[in-house]
This record gives sequence, structure tokens and C-alpha cells, in this order.
Amino acid sequence: MFFVAINGSPNKDGNTVFLLKKGLEQLELMGAQTELIHTQEVLKSVKVPFCTVCSAICTGACLKGTLMEEVLQKLREADGLLIGSPVYFGTVSGQLKAFWDKLRCLRSEKKLLNVVGGAVAVGASRFGGQEGTLRAIHEMMLVQGMTIIGDGQKDNDCGHYGVAAQRPATEDQYAQQRMIIMAKRLFEVSQATQNLRL
Repeated sequence: MFFVAINGSPNKDGNTVFLLKKGLEQLELMGAQTELIHTQEVLKSVKVPFCTVCSAICTGACLKGTLMEEVLQKLREADGLLIGSPVYFGTVSGQLKAFWDKLRCLRSEKKLLNVVGGAVAVGASRFGGQEGTLRAIHEMMLVQGMTIIGDGQKDNDCGHYGVAAQRPATEDQYAQQRMIIMAKRLFEVSQATQNLRL
């Protein structure tokens, strides 16, 4: 099993990454291979970091020879995704949105169809827009045909939308626990649905 975490924060060592790494560590304990992708870094590799819909059916031509092209291949191979973002004005970061918009070719290829996804959002306050951000991530995943999970799991409880954390994430013990629970669920559901992916 192969899982990719997508860091939608401009920071490579901030709160979002801290929680995504917690999830990846749990997945590795369960025997999975993992990779962490930083959207800010990937977007720097492309000439135009925002999708301009240069073709009606996206072929990914604008990504040839870039780090983004390499990332696309990793996403094509993924069994599950952990997608994280800080809360920016009640929704996802511009970096995550720009990165996701560049994945149009994966939609036409149906490469994320039935790939399992979980979301994490980090806000400055306990009720700082995390649920809206999680729902925005869910909507992005749904348009790709992904299977969405929350942060529940059979040995715990049914959970909610995903991991809603308050910064600093290093002090949010509850969010850290929910991340581990969601990683377990991600592994189990990805394993159970493996034959549904292209």
C-alpha cells in the first residue's frame, strides 16, 4: 500500500506538516510506503502556478519536465491521500487550491477514482474555520471521484469530518490522537477497496 500526504501550507515544518507526519508514521507502522509532498515547492517548478484551462481536456502539457509531472505519477500510484491545509479565511490555502487545480489531467484519466482520502485543517483558534476547510478539501476530493473518510475507526468512535486542529499542533493532543485514528481508517478502507482502483 502506498499513501501520499499533501501539505497545503507554505511552511515545510509547520503545524500542518507536523500532523501529516503523525499520520504517515502510523501508516508506516502498519506496513505502508509513504511520501510527503509540499505544494509550495511543487508549484515553484511550473512556469504558471495557476491552472488557465489551456485545453478542454487536460493532458498535463504545461507540467512536462517539472516536479509537478513527477508528483502526478506518484498520485497515480497512490492508494490513499492525506490532505492538509491551514485555515485561510475559512477555507483552504491558495497553495493547496492552485496545486489541486493542476490535477485536471488526473480527473480525465480517472486516476484518483476510488482513491481514499482524509483531511486535516489547522486554525489559529479552536473554532477558527476548520470544519469549512475540511469540507472544502472533501469537495475537491469528490470532484476527482475519491472515497472520503473522516477521523473515525472501528476501535475508537465514528469520528467527524476529519482532523480539526488548533495551532500549535504540537500542543493539541486531541488532534494528534485523531490523526492516528484517521490514518488507521485510511489504511483499512484503502486495503478493502484496492480492487476498485484503476
